Amino acid sequence: MPPTNVLFICSKNLWRSPTAERVYCNDPRLAVRSRGLSPKAARRISPEDLRWADVVFVMEFEHLAKLRSLYRNALGKRPVHVLEIPDNYQFMDPKLVKLIQQGVESFLSECSVE
Repeated sequence: MPPTNVLFICSKNLWRSPTAERVYCNDPRLAVRSRGLSPKAARRISPEDLRWADVVFVMEFEHLAKLRSLYRNALGKRPVHVLEIPDNYQFMDPKLVKLIQQGVESFLSECSVE
């Protein structure tokens, strides 16, 4: 079974989404990318990123609203899950890693991504 393409999105692609990408980069179940929604993002999201993704994780509800507003067509009917992780953590902060794993693993177990 091919890996599930997972796109992690935060604002500037500095701390939260790159941490999620790092946590899951060697997971055989997943192919992962991280992007940001801000024009100042380290790696800014593109319609191609959304077309690549099987599932999208955003860190906040604000990201979901902005994603739907800016990229509705490219997003299509892809599932988007809000992890509800505020911008309070540095890259690879152990608390951030734990929050990401809790949210992502909960989703993966519901969807039986093995």
